[in-house]
Amino acid sequence: MIASSTVKRDNRPKKLVNARLFCPKSGLDEPGGLRVEEGRIADAGPHIRPSPGADELEMIDCGGHLLIPGLIDMQVSTGEPGEEHRETLATASRAAAAGGVTTIICMPNTKPAIDDVSLVDFIERRARDTAIVNVHTMAAMTKGLAGKEMTEIGLLREAGALAFTDATHTVGNAQLMRNILSYTKDFDALVVHFAEDRDLAASGVMNEGEVSTGLGLHGTCTEAETIIVERDIRLTELTGGHYHAANISCAQSLHAIEAARARKLHVTCGVTINHLTLNENDIGSYRTYYKMRPPLRAESDRQAMVEGLRQGNVDVIVSAHDPQDVDDKRRPFAEAADGALGVETLLPAALQLYHNGNIELRPLLRAMTCRPAELLGLPGGSLEIGGPADLAVVDLDKPWRVDAPMLASKSKNSPFDERVLQGRAIKSFVGGTCVYTLSQSRH
Repeated sequence: MIASSTVKRDNRPKKLVNARLFCPKSGLDEPGGLRVEEGRIADAGPHIRPSPGADELEMIDCGGHLLIPGLIDMQVSTGEPGEEHRETLATASRAAAAGGVTTIICMPNTKPAIDDVSLVDFIERRARDTAIVNVHTMAAMTKGLAGKEMTEIGLLREAGALAFTDATHTVGNAQLMRNILSYTKDFDALVVHFAEDRDLAASGVMNEGEVSTGLGLHGTCTEAETIIVERDIRLTELTGGHYHAANISCAQSLHAIEAARARKLHVTCGVTINHLTLNENDIGSYRTYYKMRPPLRAESDRQAMVEGLRQGNVDVIVSAHDPQDVDDKRRPFAEAADGALGVETLLPAALQLYHNGNIELRPLLRAMTCRPAELLGLPGGSLEIGGPADLAVVDLDKPWRVDAPMLASKSKNSPFDERVLQGRAIKSFVGGTCVYTLSQSRH
């Protein structure tokens, strides 16, 4: 693994050979290679083969492994600015690169919140100085994430904000949410909203049901989520805005999304990797690394999320990367902080759905590459000629045990700690520069 925070850009022409080219956008799936020039994909196909001594290009042998577009993670929380003890842009980017993620979208839930042009600029400048992957921001919808007053949508958009969200805060005021959807529509911007009725969910610390009763913990009903999703869909229909329901976790919410799509509304949704691969039973004996928002749901809801992904009704998979330090996690379950690491284990955890036969590889990878690129208007997410050479080489079959202390993030609150996963990135490229190589010590 590359240890430094920054990587010197390597613009030398190179070719990646002996690969299984796999592009979720085009459906390409064939043996071959790929040529990179000036940070972009110059050519790809079966005709690009090893040719030692025949040209001056640097040659990288992919060993027959999968060569895919670098992943785009739409939901990454860091502690910078304000809580750098939890995570920095540098450490988050190293974790991303180790997971085959070449673009991260930072949430605005920092201290101070990213609700001002100067803070969008700060993130961009700081990322240029310290990050080894592409970093973009979503700006806050409301000032201070307080849900009271709308931010300067137009100025933030002009400054580079890709979309607008209050992270894991919900705008409870329907009139304010209507205004946000109307204003963002004028700037062709996406509203990414966390759906949770604060009154219904106020005292809940896990999913409401038999498991919470057995553990003696207050639960949060699924209706707390679905009520807000259904309200937001009606406001989207009223305003014509572009609405993305972030982190849905239950079948009822998915049904509402499907019905909205049937009416041709601009409604999309995302699910965290945790809610696709874990359920409420994983909490077991009060394991705080599994405490998150929305809470892990029943197995039937998890299966509904997987089926929604398989059918294309779930648009994106996110890591919901939310580092928390040990002092905030080693507490009684009800008092522990919400949140889990995720960006480094996003791809390996997702691949379990493929290996278990739950979903084919193309729709799985599509939700982490070309689909988030489409929603956010980003280049990349495919192996198209002329696109950025943001790439990942993936060993689909490699078994490995997650060891939280060895993860690149500053915090270590991974729900997959000590789990054996199958498949991981062995190389990551950003703009044609190799930013990560799996070392023998991590095999």
